[in-house]
Amino acid sequence: MKTTKPRKQRKRLYQAPLHERYQRFSSQLSSELKTSHKTRSVPVRKGDTVRIMRGDSKGVEGKVIRIDRKNYRIFVEGVTREKVDGTTIPVPIHPSKVMIARLNLDDKWRKAAMERKGAGKEAEAPKVPEEEVKPKPLAKSRKRQKRKRKTAAKPGGM
Repeated sequence: MKTTKPRKQRKRLYQAPLHERYQRFSSQLSSELKTSHKTRSVPVRKGDTVRIMRGDSKGVEGKVIRIDRKNYRIFVEGVTREKVDGTTIPVPIHPSKVMIARLNLDDKWRKAAMERKGAGKEAEAPKVPEEEVKPKPLAKSRKRQKRKRKTAAKPGGM
């Protein structure tokens, strides 16, 4: 976000155009998908299989049947609630509360985007071994530094 003010952040969230809303639908990938695609998260799409990580339906795995970009919610197959009159309706879930278990890569553009997103990770520099990493010296607290300056500035101080 470009601002730290909560009022402006809410305004930008609720007045965001669809292409920005799409990016906010990102969910983390399962550990197998993270290693195979070399990326941590991707936006959820219709047809993806997700595992619910929070809420009453925690642990349930199902296919995404609908995406509501206006209210920032997804609907998962098998996650329903019964109304008072007996009809069942799908329960809306926020995309940050799910983990993608299987990706729907039928779309050639999404497949290309996944390849692009993971391509940058391969070219990263190799990690430095732990024995070569030097520990950083502990920084003194500001109060201690201020106190030290005060005592040094006093004529009879140490």
